[in-house]
Amino acid sequence: MPKQAGFAALPAFALVFAVLACPAAPAQEAAIPLWPDGAPGAGKRHGEPETVKEGVYFSNVHDPSLTVMRADPRHANGAAVIVVPGGGHRMLVFQNEGVAAAKNLNRIGVTAFVLKYRLAREEGSGYTIEGDAAADLRRAVRWVRTHAAGYGVDPARIGAMGFSAGGELVSLVADNPPPPGFVPRDAVDSASARPDFQVLVYPGPLGVPAGAAGQAPPAFLVAGSRDACCMPPTLALYQQLVAAGVSAELHLYADTDHAFNVGQRGERVSLQHWPDRLSDWLADGGWLVARDGRPGRPPEGVPAP
Repeated sequence: MPKQAGFAALPAFALVFAVLACPAAPAQEAAIPLWPDGAPGAGKRHGEPETVKEGVYFSNVHDPSLTVMRADPRHANGAAVIVVPGGGHRMLVFQNEGVAAAKNLNRIGVTAFVLKYRLAREEGSGYTIEGDAAADLRRAVRWVRTHAAGYGVDPARIGAMGFSAGGELVSLVADNPPPPGFVPRDAVDSASARPDFQVLVYPGPLGVPAGAAGQAPPAFLVAGSRDACCMPPTLALYQQLVAAGVSAELHLYADTDHAFNVGQRGERVSLQHWPDRLSDWLADGGWLVARDGRPGRPPEGVPAP
């Protein structure tokens, strides 16, 4: 019987080399519920199973959660990003705008947390974007900040990265005032919900113009110049942040429409490299190294949402 092809047929020294040359991919851990006893407003839908289409699109989300994707310990730098997929608030583009983005962040030493949030525009939904979906992101930021030590994360270097509808949520949380009358339910709710930096990838128009631009964290914004939906609010928010004195960087790609993900869609070479521009911005901002007391937390005097 012929020998089976693969590692079994390799000499011992070659096997060792092959294993060293092919490190394991970032591990995708089990989803962590943000409210184990049920999200506020979920009611009887708590515990209802999610719907998955083609293995990549999620809907019927009633128990918001975070899927943890840790950076390799050999180069993890303590930064963390909550990744918020888009999908028009009708579904979640969980793989291309969630897991793929998380893997890119892992490569530069950033631990990622991919958020599943409630969908306000899904058929039969009783949720709202500004109320429930934004509350899910606020809870996610609080949860990561509260549990930072357990993941080797610096609680002063927690960012939020949103695609399309997810970008709307990031802007609502990062660039706008918190909702009035918030009452903490537990210890997690006592932490600040404002991210230390924000990444907006072809964000939708909700949250623009910003209602609290002066307290917004540093921002990286990217969109396609032909995106009729989302280029105008991206540009408008960038201009508003800069006018308010917030550090912001904008990239608009020529002849490009919506939903280019992290470079998988589109023929332009430049689109393949936009995540590299994000890496440059994170490095230039000092987010990939320990803060050592330098500015990075939300401004003093700004109440936790």
